Amino acid sequence: MKARYVASFVLVAALVVVSTAAARTDSPTRASASKITVWLQVDAQTGWPDLVSSTNAAFQKAHPGTTVDVQYQTWPDHLGKFDATLAGGNVPDVIEMGNTEMTKYMAAGAFANLSPDKSSFANSRSWLAGLAASATFNGKLYGVPYYAGSRVVTYRTDLYKKVGAKSPKSLAQFTSIAKKLRAKNGKKSFSPVYIAGTDWYFAMSFVYDYGGSIATFGRGKWHGALTSSKARAGLAAYKRFFDAASHASRTGTEDRPQPYDVYAQGQAASIVGPAWFSCCVGKKYKTVTSQFVMPGHKAGQSMPGFLGGSDLAVPNGSNDKALAKDWIRIFTSTDGEKVLQAKGNIPNATNLLGNSVNERAAKRSWFVPTAKNWVNVENGNVLRTMLARILTGKDSIKEATSAASDNITLTLNRP
Repeated sequence: MKARYVASFVLVAALVVVSTAAARTDSPTRASASKITVWLQVDAQTGWPDLVSSTNAAFQKAHPGTTVDVQYQTWPDHLGKFDATLAGGNVPDVIEMGNTEMTKYMAAGAFANLSPDKSSFANSRSWLAGLAASATFNGKLYGVPYYAGSRVVTYRTDLYKKVGAKSPKSLAQFTSIAKKLRAKNGKKSFSPVYIAGTDWYFAMSFVYDYGGSIATFGRGKWHGALTSSKARAGLAAYKRFFDAASHASRTGTEDRPQPYDVYAQGQAASIVGPAWFSCCVGKKYKTVTSQFVMPGHKAGQSMPGFLGGSDLAVPNGSNDKALAKDWIRIFTSTDGEKVLQAKGNIPNATNLLGNSVNERAAKRSWFVPTAKNWVNVENGNVLRTMLARILTGKDSIKEATSAASDNITLTLNRP
């Protein structure tokens, strides 16, 4: 599943000159004419062309005679085009990838290893965990985090006010609010927090909040990790919260129906998902809709969320990897990330985060195992099946997690 978050950005005028000090020259300044090709998504063309222009200007000042050919791509067809360039041997020097698209190409050896250069990229010690993990394969770095999109709780302030509730600071408080909302709005079709039972992105956030994980890598192989006591505690917490908060199908998926459609029909006081959900809550509820960070089980600490977003990679077939890396350094410098932030994006590092709901939600994050066969776990509905069996009572948490972990271990280690 490709987890891109399509956001509606309010474009804020931000004129920031990217410092040429962000550029580090890995090779001598070229006196002869040369060129690098950069593939960015059209989001950059429509949303932050000023950043692209200032990056190119700073890059060309650091590398006289070198030009930058920025070619804008679209999400539906960019992978097909990239596959064609790999086959033809004419790859771009820099490419933007959705974070969920990275693993396939890292596993295939399509990207240059950036591990020796990591410290040269701004804020690399503080990169968002969910983005940094998406650019790492077998312990090596193959991409640089670009920007992110977070998941938050979108809620009706009028209904919360009626039960004397404000934004909860812990999972226990949120559960208490859900029970009050349920008592106040007794319809069986009404959900205090609409959650599709098999929304594994949300469910796994509970696992990571309790210190668990889906799988770990060690001694040359992957190991399903849902049988750990911490993972099982997280899933038990997810079941308790679902039982208290949601009237959605225990076997349903998060896109049928869409949570914001349920909300717009007046059948939910809250929904959990990408921040852009607020655009689609219905005209009737626009003025009484706000958002807060999903709280974790420890008071005052947010629940880790699955991040959407983009990374920048250097294909192995690049004609000049040193120049490509230098362009990325300038583009993702602190000044560059602040331009993205001013445009409504989440910057790539925790030390750059502001106090908006979206940015606070990104402070704690997680990502799926970067195993070449992970897509087979998703396509096989391993996590969805586990959640459905837990929520319907067909299996105990112990039974369901044992089956899922065994399946994950087997699937991830297939040739």
